[in-house]
Amino acid sequence: MNNNSRATGNRTIIVDDAGSGDLLFGVIIGAYCKETDLFKYGVVGVQYFQSPNFGEKKYLKEASKITFQLLKAHGFNKKVQIKICRSYIFDTAVEDIRRKHGDSQVKRIKVIGRPQQLTETAYLDELRNLGYEPIEERERRRAKSFFHMMRWIKKNPHRIKYAKTGWPRLSKYDLSR
Repeated sequence: MNNNSRATGNRTIIVDDAGSGDLLFGVIIGAYCKETDLFKYGVVGVQYFQSPNFGEKKYLKEASKITFQLLKAHGFNKKVQIKICRSYIFDTAVEDIRRKHGDSQVKRIKVIGRPQQLTETAYLDELRNLGYEPIEERERRRAKSFFHMMRWIKKNPHRIKYAKTGWPRLSKYDLSR
């Protein structure tokens, strides 16, 4: 199949996120097209997970905006099927897609395989760009990963700017020491 027939044929774009449950960095929104094996991503910046933005849930609108940008970059049209992660971060994006394009083009799924791996790798690369090295098995060991990230921040108080400080439960931890 040549690139022209790929561009005009039916395609599926799978949208996933990574980092929404982690203390560091923002959230990666990844979009993968199965038929072209093309992956693109955008970032919901950490500032959307800090006060006052977090309390106002501005990250949901930003995730929607980035999702639309990624769909456009993949050549979204009426022949494209969108499969989008069940994560709460996409609730507004899914509503916006359905309002603009109807229900038939979008389906909520559990993202697995290549799209999930690519999105996760993009997130881990962004963490490494901060100077943080994630622990092995961070997905299976969520609590250990959280406290590892917290200790990394505490070693240098200037790193607090990389943290999702808007979370109410964080108030019980003093990240500044």
